[in-house]
Amino acid sequence: MPSLFKAGDVMIGGIFPVFNKQEDSNASFAKEPAEVKFDLRAFRWTQVMMFTIDEINKDSSLLPNVSLGYRILDSCASPTNTLRAALTLVSSPEEIEPTALCLPTISALIAESGSSQSLAVAGTLGPFRVPMVSYFSTCACLSDKGKYPTFFRTIPSDYHQAKALAALVKHFGWTWIGAIQSDNDYGRNGVLAFTEEVKKLGVCIAFVGTVLRTYPSSKILDVVDMIKQSTVQVILSFVPEGDLYPLMREVVRQNITHIQWIASEAWITAARPSTPEIYSSFGGAIGFVVRKMAIPKLRHFLMGISPYTDRKVAFVRDFWEKVVGCRPLSAGEPSVSERSSKPCTGTETLVDSQDLFFNVTQLRVSYNVYKAVYAVAHALHRLIFCKKERESPMIPCVSDQLKTVHFINQFGEAVYFDENGDPPASYDVINWQLRAGQVQHVTVERCIIPVAVCSQICPVGTRKAQIKGKSVCCFDCIPCADGTIANSTGAADCSPCPQEYWSNDGRDQCILKTIEFLSYHEPMGIALTMVSLLGACLSFATMLVFIHYKATPVVKASNSELSSLLLFSLFLCFLCPLTFIGRPTAWTCMLRHTAFGMTFALCISCMLGKTIVVVTAFRATLPGNNVAGKFGPSQQRIIVCSCTVIQIFICVLWLNLNPPYRDIRYGHRKIVLECNTGSETAFYAVLGYIGILAGICLVLAFLARKLPDNFNEAKFITFSMLIFCAVWITFIPAYVSSPGKFTVAVEIFAILSSAFGLLICIFAPKCYILFIKPEKNTKKHVMGRS
Repeated sequence: MPSLFKAGDVMIGGIFPVFNKQEDSNASFAKEPAEVKFDLRAFRWTQVMMFTIDEINKDSSLLPNVSLGYRILDSCASPTNTLRAALTLVSSPEEIEPTALCLPTISALIAESGSSQSLAVAGTLGPFRVPMVSYFSTCACLSDKGKYPTFFRTIPSDYHQAKALAALVKHFGWTWIGAIQSDNDYGRNGVLAFTEEVKKLGVCIAFVGTVLRTYPSSKILDVVDMIKQSTVQVILSFVPEGDLYPLMREVVRQNITHIQWIASEAWITAARPSTPEIYSSFGGAIGFVVRKMAIPKLRHFLMGISPYTDRKVAFVRDFWEKVVGCRPLSAGEPSVSERSSKPCTGTETLVDSQDLFFNVTQLRVSYNVYKAVYAVAHALHRLIFCKKERESPMIPCVSDQLKTVHFINQFGEAVYFDENGDPPASYDVINWQLRAGQVQHVTVERCIIPVAVCSQICPVGTRKAQIKGKSVCCFDCIPCADGTIANSTGAADCSPCPQEYWSNDGRDQCILKTIEFLSYHEPMGIALTMVSLLGACLSFATMLVFIHYKATPVVKASNSELSSLLLFSLFLCFLCPLTFIGRPTAWTCMLRHTAFGMTFALCISCMLGKTIVVVTAFRATLPGNNVAGKFGPSQQRIIVCSCTVIQIFICVLWLNLNPPYRDIRYGHRKIVLECNTGSETAFYAVLGYIGILAGICLVLAFLARKLPDNFNEAKFITFSMLIFCAVWITFIPAYVSSPGKFTVAVEIFAILSSAFGLLICIFAPKCYILFIKPEKNTKKHVMGRS
């Protein structure tokens, strides 16, 4: 195992993923050897550790008279290789000459970048109390001190990053997103923590794809197909740079450019996503990273790297080939790189190199390595010298750090909106595409924030209806039912309106229901009022005519007293409908039915009296019959009064036991004000009594229909009773089936129809003779004599 080594009184181990292997996503499905790549960023981490130890050794205030040494190995980004390297470090160093003094084993370990690698080492070395400080392992599972008592880190746990990413997603209103995880502890635990957080915020994960650098191309293609078939516009990628790179290349190759990527800290600042090749699909990715810091003296140290200084130093020849572009001529450590480069002339130098490797002003993970070494040094200082550690600006913070919003540009460098690297005051100022330009003054242009929802948010007036078999974020928008509203967008249910209200057409407001009753202001109410007043006027006018012509034979023959009383009762009957029109009150409800029952009872009683008079007159013409003498005016008054009093008694009993009252009936769109009869039995008893009187009157009139006189009033009474009975028999089913105010209109129509039938049938023939044919108004003509 190639290593970087320096002897010291106290040894510190380091494990970094300098080389890593990955499958070629464009290769055939036949088994081919994996491609081994040199990771320039990880190599810089090794140099930072070496630089930091040299800096500490030169500091007389920290570990005086104690030198630190190091031994650094490569993990190849593999948990197995990492564990092998860790076990190698805790054993005797192979680099020590047999004659040299035996150096101690490592006192602490700086490792590792991947969470899975750190889990393997922490679980193995923990029981042996070997302290381990990680610079890039963020899995929240590593915070379990029961399992990993000697594990520390200088980077925050993914628990905090997951909460921050969830808040970011919620802020932009994204409720339908995808997720990509690496097939290791870092990816699985990161996506799990993120999923738990976004579920609390009502965000749904459409799919979770899994990738790994050693996956064959078939698995990478499956994830790409998952992205293409989904409707998501935003994807979170909780994947290290090396594991994500095969997927990146395939996404670019298939020209998938409509995705807004959310990055974890593992790749948001990496250089490869910002190359011109990858930038077309991944430019504008947003994520959270640790704060950048600068180590000014580090640049001079890095510029001193050379394959010609010590030809046995590990990894330097590969670094030179990567940065300078040529292969050193001298034979030395064989390269693991399979690509051949042109041979170096030996005159190449790093002085004018513009490679980002030498940019020491925006260090993130490298600074975490720097802090990790210092953390170990200060711990050793306190342990060795047993005195309180003095305050120093170089003391590192091993606890969780602040994170800030960061964008990647095509130069692979971190870009902030604040020149000092501070995060924006609000997410509202974040924009999504970065133009080419100077890194120090990056120009930002605005564009539309992508919409990442499975279903568009339901507008007001609709509610969400879950689609069977799909995620809770996929739903249909169903209009609210009548009487319910949704006055906010995205409502899960519609709220019912209060009893006095109804939903408007848009189903977003409750409006007062229309109050319905038969009023004097509507056309039907006006028409019925006019007809009612017309009937009352005709009745009163006819009564005046009969009083004026009371001495004529026609009026005498029709029994002027009963006729006048009948006209008065008809006058009252025509006024009854006025109590049915207008807003119902407690008094009008009691008055309308009782007044109707009593006035019609008086009317029919008068008709019954007139019928009996006609029948007795007919019987009086028979030999030996003196009935007419027994049925005079007094008997007629008794019949009318007694029949009317019975109806009055029924009405008084009705009012005392269960009187009519005003009722409010709530319909769908209206409130119906109506008069409830109170007692249905009493109501139909009133109608039934009137019907009995009318039936008796009809039978008697029918028997007297063939009187020999020219002026046979029995015929007219028969016709009037037929009309009366027909109207009220038809009234009952129409009354029961009519809704709302039409129930009142039907009852008024029945009252007016029956009253007009009586008025016209009984009095129209008499008025015709009085005004049109006065020559027939003689006793001779009335008696039917020639």
